[in-house]
Amino acid sequence: MGKPIILISNDDGIESAGIHRLVDYVKDFGEVWVVAPDKPHSGQSSAMTVNAPLRIISKPDYNSARMFAVTGTPVDCVKLAYHTILPRVPDIMLCGINHGSNAGNSIIYSGTMGAVMEATTVGVPAVGYSLLSHSPSADFSETEPFIKHITSIVLKNGLPAGICLNVNFPAKVKIEGIKVVRAATSHWTEEYQEYLDPHGKPFYWLKGKIINEEPEASDTDLYWLDRNFATIVPARVNQNAIDHIDSTSALLNMD
Repeated sequence: MGKPIILISNDDGIESAGIHRLVDYVKDFGEVWVVAPDKPHSGQSSAMTVNAPLRIISKPDYNSARMFAVTGTPVDCVKLAYHTILPRVPDIMLCGINHGSNAGNSIIYSGTMGAVMEATTVGVPAVGYSLLSHSPSADFSETEPFIKHITSIVLKNGLPAGICLNVNFPAKVKIEGIKVVRAATSHWTEEYQEYLDPHGKPFYWLKGKIINEEPEASDTDLYWLDRNFATIVPARVNQNAIDHIDSTSALLNMD
């Protein structure tokens, strides 16, 4: 089989600092292939391109990793990697290191986790890594030992079928440790700031912040991130609410 094949993608684009640091941290674990969007695609969840052509742009190698940009979404990148670019199915898929949080309910919107979920659907062990800083020049150094540890374990042992990992790191602090927890029940305020263009016509820019609806619950990611711990949330691709089949049937009089 040779060296393990490690597929890396992200939603911040192939030029982001985070994806380069991820290559630096895991390059010794196998043969690294980077397939990432040619420009930022944050907040696109599992979106894929269906009404436009996709192009693959070969980039210069970085730190022994093969580099390819795709004119599409993170999910497009994963699909094209499997079907067109990689020599075989990868042994692991990593996404990130994302510039910004994917904790709480952010997983619903996350392009990072959309790519991770796509890998999981075809049986590839997948992990998303995120740092709670949007700065293009963010310091990722505190994440290195945790990323190396998690990646090496998942590469060796795999993950349960249908399960992926959503890993978040606090920023600008010494990371005190890491906790395996659940995602906090939360929501975004989703405020829209109104501006005027040069022609006097209004346009809107999404702002807002995440609200933890259970701030005292000590078994959640937002709780521990606030206390300078990294968090791991095991996530499931299958979203069927099997435990509600009977109650839904009764509600809708489907007996």
